[in-house]
Amino acid sequence: MESIRSIWRRASSVRSWSANVVLIYVLWRYIWIETYRQIRAHGLAGTVIDLYSYYKKIVFSLLLRLPPSRRKVALELDQARRGIQSKLVPEHLEYYKTLPEKGKTVEWIDNELVKLKGLEKSDVAEGRVSGAVYHGGEDLNAVIIAATSKFILSNPLHPDVFPGVRKMEAEVVSMCLNLFNNPDGAGTTTSGGTESILMAVKTHRDWARANKGVRYPEMIIPSSAHAAFWKASDYFGVRLHVIPVDKKSRRANVSAMRRAVNPNTILLVGSAPNFPDGAIDPIPDLARIASKHKIGLHVDCCLGSLLMPFLRKTGYGEGVVGGFGFEVDGVTSISCDVHKYGFCPKGSSIIMYRDAGLRRYQYYIQPDWAGGVYASPSMAGSRPGSVIAGAWAVMTHMGMDGYTQSCATILKATRKLKQAIQSDRFSELYVLGDPMVSVVAFSVDEKCGLKENDIYAVGDLMSKKGWHLSALSGPPALHLAMTMLTAKAVDTLLDDLRAAIDEIKASPPDSGDLVALYGLGQTSVGPLLVPKLAEMFIDTMFMTR
Repeated sequence: MESIRSIWRRASSVRSWSANVVLIYVLWRYIWIETYRQIRAHGLAGTVIDLYSYYKKIVFSLLLRLPPSRRKVALELDQARRGIQSKLVPEHLEYYKTLPEKGKTVEWIDNELVKLKGLEKSDVAEGRVSGAVYHGGEDLNAVIIAATSKFILSNPLHPDVFPGVRKMEAEVVSMCLNLFNNPDGAGTTTSGGTESILMAVKTHRDWARANKGVRYPEMIIPSSAHAAFWKASDYFGVRLHVIPVDKKSRRANVSAMRRAVNPNTILLVGSAPNFPDGAIDPIPDLARIASKHKIGLHVDCCLGSLLMPFLRKTGYGEGVVGGFGFEVDGVTSISCDVHKYGFCPKGSSIIMYRDAGLRRYQYYIQPDWAGGVYASPSMAGSRPGSVIAGAWAVMTHMGMDGYTQSCATILKATRKLKQAIQSDRFSELYVLGDPMVSVVAFSVDEKCGLKENDIYAVGDLMSKKGWHLSALSGPPALHLAMTMLTAKAVDTLLDDLRAAIDEIKASPPDSGDLVALYGLGQTSVGPLLVPKLAEMFIDTMFMTR
């Protein structure tokens, strides 16, 4: 009996020792190492701010559950919902919720299409929209229509059935690879910049898993990176480290991004240029970090698209330090939206890789499907070959000379806008960073007596004058992405902007769409309610009254 007790005590001792070892490992692995990496990446102050923001959201989410708060929030959200619906889903229109019992005639359909086209504001054709409408002119529209109409039924998922589309797709990818100095590289077309970015993150995640055994992937991005990287993080389970940009230059903080690298890092990100304020990140510096640690570097050139490769050809490349394409060792992938400054049909983007070996990690292959072997290069299965035909037609029609000329026109107008805002005529404003390409972002200089959030009131007044500028939140600002249409209207834009500022100075308004949305974002509960407003907006898009 005593021997049994002795054996039991020894076994308990072993179990206790083993449990302690496991506990020590868990504490070391998940507390010490993660805490060290967090502080190294974000600094002690940044870590404290992150913790404060996290717990503040918890506290306010609990407060919003209290009956008085819930009633007040519900009332305000309902009011916001009605406002959104009145703008997006006007009551005077007739909505068709079911299939007609008998099909409509071609004439009826044509009349309806004319009416629906008439709902568009003239602001679009007058170049009063920031980005969004990358219009190459009616001549290019005719080229697109002629090309797409010939390939309405084509589907690149079946290249043996549609060999012409396969040829055009391969050529469009090759054209872009050559423009970005990698003729021997590889790539695919995608439906847009977001899909290109998603594919780049997925590819680097799978490459790191297969070649480096990374099970808990992380990527490091500057705070100015496109929202698609947050989306990719959520979709593909990649932890995101967001590093604040340099406050003055608005470029990626290289030293801070270097400190954030750890064994789980799969990807660094830089933009050329970024969306918020048009700064070009120091790609060569980021590339050296990527090469040293044998990790990926993605260059987001979606907005720069077919402007960046032509900067130096137009003489507007001064101030752009180093390269941005595959000529920079360490760059492993680049996204380029040819439906922006390439003037191709919407839904045309290219994701490029340094070599075909890396591109293979983008593919999805299911060999055991009951329907046969299924293989696709990107997110989509079936894809519209007509869009590829339109892109091929536009790019071959424009050629090097056409894109050089369009780049010069857009950059000249952008510089004019930038210099005007920096002049004494707009002493109340300042330009964010030093934009080099097509985007100019500006905010209020509080030394002139205006408040920071007054820039949103300026945006609301510009909207009433027919201008659709993009609102930024870090810091509060407005920006314009110059297009060929907007380049013709710069003088009018500047006149209206001057008038809007004068009106704000005379009588600052306390209402308006931007004031309501972004002013709310600056409050304690804003980060909790703004997503609700965004959900309402998306829900409303699919309403038929």
